[in-house]
Amino acid sequence: MNSLNDVWQSVCVYCKQQINEVTFNTWLAELKLVDIYGTEMKFMIKTNFQKKIILENYKGLLEDAFEWVLKFPVKITINTEEDEEEETPLSVNNSAQYEYTFDTFIVGGSNRFAHAASLAVAENPAVVYNPLFIYGNSGLGKTHLLNAIDNRIKEKYPDKIIASLSCETFGNDFINSLREGTINEFREKYRNVDVLLIDDIQFIAGKTSTQEEFFNTFNTLYGANKQMVIVSDRPPKDIATLDDRLRSRFEQGLIADIQPPEFETRVGIIQRKAQLLNFDLSDDIVFFIAEQVKSNIRQLEGVVKKLQAFSMLSNEPMTIGVAQGAIRDIRNDNQPEPVTVKKIVSEVSRTYSVSDEDIFSQKQDGPISKARQIAMYVVREVTQMSYKAIGEEFGGRDHTTVLYGIKQIKKKIDKDPKEKNLVNDIIKNLENR
Repeated sequence: MNSLNDVWQSVCVYCKQQINEVTFNTWLAELKLVDIYGTEMKFMIKTNFQKKIILENYKGLLEDAFEWVLKFPVKITINTEEDEEEETPLSVNNSAQYEYTFDTFIVGGSNRFAHAASLAVAENPAVVYNPLFIYGNSGLGKTHLLNAIDNRIKEKYPDKIIASLSCETFGNDFINSLREGTINEFREKYRNVDVLLIDDIQFIAGKTSTQEEFFNTFNTLYGANKQMVIVSDRPPKDIATLDDRLRSRFEQGLIADIQPPEFETRVGIIQRKAQLLNFDLSDDIVFFIAEQVKSNIRQLEGVVKKLQAFSMLSNEPMTIGVAQGAIRDIRNDNQPEPVTVKKIVSEVSRTYSVSDEDIFSQKQDGPISKARQIAMYVVREVTQMSYKAIGEEFGGRDHTTVLYGIKQIKKKIDKDPKEKNLVNDIIKNLENR
């Protein structure tokens, strides 16, 4: 037994012997085992209602089944898709985020400056480095530092009001407030905090109204001497369609980058993750992992978790061969999800302030037609789908209509650098999701 699926299939066999088939198919068959973290079994299911019923009626059965399969007691945790869709502001004072603190952040030459700046901000908010702008590629620890700042300020200044969220959440909240007529409540929410921590600011690129609102929020907080920490995958100068006023505000503070970790730092990260999991790894395996996985901290941590799960589910000793298999699995698991037409349309609709439904519709209003043509152009650029296939995705349009629209956009971006930058930012944002 060497995989999550093997464990879950054995648990299902046990459960089916205890309850009837209809009950099993109605409730437990909907569960998806997504991770084993120590003795904690982490599940995903669609709705909070399903979660409530399962925890109230079948949690004990599941615990018995896992103990029967694994030979040790476990804890059952269930998350839901509804919880994820709510996208509430980040809160790191919970069990799922316990490790994202300064104490668990491994410092090396690649991140020492960003770490020191983050710690200084957390110890004395709005006294030094305001705003603090941290940037670097995905998986290098930017969000860890953002959460660590959140944790430290909550610990040291419990009365401070902190808003910690993604740029996408800010944008969605703003759009919803406009639609629902609650813009005053929105501004009250974000302009009366003591600390604003915002992740993935690059996704604000090209969204004129959202940038304007964030600019005013920034100015209000800065004028009131409130701390801001902003995280991005690139420096302000490389976010092509960022409003110049915002770029200037971001650059007036301190900019700190995070680079891929060097070997010694990678070793420290692996050892620390193993320590958090109460998992012993020999130095030769630690060094082997550090040599093989060089540019992504999430992958390093994922390999350790994979090895720990393997160790718990089998009696085989840890070897270089086992580590090699875990590295291969993690690299495959961490392949970016394919960029779909739906994702492209969502990014374009947010940028051009129209709805997804409008883009897919037969409406011919100027702004909608332009957004639709942009979406078709990006689909072609990113996915290389045929004109016929693109037409089918966009409401059964003829391939000649698609070809015409794409040619129109190509002519426009060849002549208009601003439009070209906007399209390029859309493509970058899609690639980095």
